[in-house]
Amino acid sequence: MFGWIERPMMKKWILGGLCLSLAALTGCQTKRAVTRPQYDRPLPPGQLALRKIEDPSKYPDFTGGWRDLDSLKSAIRSSLNYLSKASSKQYFPYGQITHAQAVAGLNEFLKLLDAGVRPEEIKGLILASFDVYESVGCDDQGTVLFTGYYTPIFDGSYEPTAEFKYPLYRVPQDLVKGADGQALGRRGADGKLTPYPSRAEIERSGMLKGQELIWLSNSFETYIAHVQGSAKVRLPDGQIVTVGYAANNGHEYASVAAQLVEDGKIASDRISLATMIDYFEAHPDQVDPYIQTNPRFLFFQTSEGTPRGSLNEPVTPWRTIATDKSIFPRGCLAFLTTTLPQVQDDQISVRKYDGFVLDQDTGGAIRAAGRCDIYMGEGDQAGQLAGQTYQEGRLYYLFVRPQTPTPKSLVPADPGPLGSSPSVPPSNMATPSNGAN
Repeated sequence: MFGWIERPMMKKWILGGLCLSLAALTGCQTKRAVTRPQYDRPLPPGQLALRKIEDPSKYPDFTGGWRDLDSLKSAIRSSLNYLSKASSKQYFPYGQITHAQAVAGLNEFLKLLDAGVRPEEIKGLILASFDVYESVGCDDQGTVLFTGYYTPIFDGSYEPTAEFKYPLYRVPQDLVKGADGQALGRRGADGKLTPYPSRAEIERSGMLKGQELIWLSNSFETYIAHVQGSAKVRLPDGQIVTVGYAANNGHEYASVAAQLVEDGKIASDRISLATMIDYFEAHPDQVDPYIQTNPRFLFFQTSEGTPRGSLNEPVTPWRTIATDKSIFPRGCLAFLTTTLPQVQDDQISVRKYDGFVLDQDTGGAIRAAGRCDIYMGEGDQAGQLAGQTYQEGRLYYLFVRPQTPTPKSLVPADPGPLGSSPSVPPSNMATPSNGAN
């Protein structure tokens, strides 16, 4: 019997745990339900994921996103730290956007944040100094599917015990990675590279014995860590450590939920994490076989503090997004408008949401211009919010125009002390739980 079956709190956080699996499976949930957008539709050859909006009257209304500015400043500084590294220059230019322009745009936006600009002023300031681009989306008309991810918190141990016997693994020595961290293959004794084994091969062979990093209480927990890309682990002495993504085996992500539907185990109109959990409770012997239908396998490393994204920078709740890094510009400033589950008076409801975000992460199921994943924080509440996030919306990117300083006439004459901009989250912004504190 698997430990997760007996834990009353497990369903609560698992509901957020595999949202990527479900999002990759279920397609459109529009009112018409006549056609289902292919959210992961690849771009035609040569097409960029972003299209410049030539008519400023079609810019979104940025007013609603001008809040919780301290977290926005922090996220921008993380992007600037990434862009200060020489290795970041290899991903530019992005179309006509240069690396210098990306850096200048973030610095220019920080000036606005530090100047005490009021919400009603931000649209005019952006109009004066920035060009706005929109994701072409899954349909070349801007439709983007937003999902959520989070950092779960598990109990675990650095040593295997009767309770903790399911490991997360560190990067094996025979895994060869490229300059960008991508898995190139497995180095054999003869020096030749071969594709790295799949999840099923890894787990069935025991080939990683001796590479265990940390031990959790069941295999479903380890799988959730693989899907989310990070976790926090509470050790027996109460210490909490972060385990984060270090590498993968180079295989593409495959949806466990999709396989359950294809096999006729759960009807497509009933598939959810709750029904998956119920199914595996009734068929515990099928947990590992189904998990192993996803060939992608992650390796982990321990770190201190906040989990990091694929840019090796801290991820910020409600400010970090994950996109397909092969088609979107890394570390850049973006703006999203959609509807999201949000917390108010201890209740979760789905309401309109606008927010400035930074493109700082990626994910195994996040592919093409029609997908975007929002980081929602740590712990149970963040997991609940992530599990309920499956909404269409629009995704925009902001780039400062070359050599165009912000007009002084548009900056308030008395901006107040540095950092005096409003930073209290409004009632329409969820405040994810930080289970580590």
